[in-house]
Amino acid sequence: MSIKKILVTGSSGTIGTRLCEKLIEKGFEVIGADWVPNKWNKQIDKLTINVDLRKQPDVFNKLPKDIDLVIHLAANARVYNLVMEPTLARDNFETLFNVLEFARKNNITKFIFSSSREVYGNSGTTTHKEDEAYVQNCESPYTATKIGAEALIHSYQQCYGIDIIIVRFSNVYGMYDDSDRLIPLFIQLCNEERDLVVFGEEKFLDCTYIDDTVAGVMLCIEKFDKAKNEVYNIAYGQGSSILRIAELMRQLLGVNNKIIIKENRIGEVVKYVADISKARDKLGYEPQVPINEGIKKSIKWYKDHLYL
Repeated sequence: MSIKKILVTGSSGTIGTRLCEKLIEKGFEVIGADWVPNKWNKQIDKLTINVDLRKQPDVFNKLPKDIDLVIHLAANARVYNLVMEPTLARDNFETLFNVLEFARKNNITKFIFSSSREVYGNSGTTTHKEDEAYVQNCESPYTATKIGAEALIHSYQQCYGIDIIIVRFSNVYGMYDDSDRLIPLFIQLCNEERDLVVFGEEKFLDCTYIDDTVAGVMLCIEKFDKAKNEVYNIAYGQGSSILRIAELMRQLLGVNNKIIIKENRIGEVVKYVADISKARDKLGYEPQVPINEGIKKSIKWYKDHLYL
């Protein structure tokens, strides 16, 4: 069966908004599900159903059942926040379970899940292939929600015949993000002439521009039948020093904010680069936006839309 009607949970978020835009451009019928309005795109907001995915009656009573594919993005996604408030991890588990049950009971047989590079933990190696995620490397409740979610999703594939694709994202940045994630936070701090705090001088991560992330998901949809029941790293495939990003941000914005280096925060991965060879080979995925260009694009977007 071809994919025509797609349910996107977390449709008001950063990735959700950009993904819905691209799906609409490609002619898919899109239904969004989120508990907050979409403040970035009025068209997507009109397509979004207000629903608390933690509550099963909400999920089963409010969402349409004639769906070809579910893309589950909704989650509490700030690693350190879940360290400080573990009940947010419970919300992630409950949300996923309810959406999987919705799919199972309505015979929806295609499911894409957004996981995270956090599943690799601090294993002592920097570059990771998809088969190198181990439960003993869980660094935080957030990591546990992702690696546990992957296990539950695989069980639904085995027991109930739901075809799945798991995509592991890494430090997604760009438009539609006014959160306290790394790059939007640094841009805001530079604008406000406040100190840039780097948690860990050696921190080295794979930052992925939003359009590269969404392009990876679109390839999963396009090639679903060939790509199904697999896990893919969707990232840029090269690492960047967070300290260097802070320095680059100052340079591009023409500011001289003080950079303060503090210890790594508990629960956070210190070094990670995605091995994207599997996504290249099976999906034809090829990221286009290096970190320098991506930050320039982000700064321009913030100048046009937010506080710069």
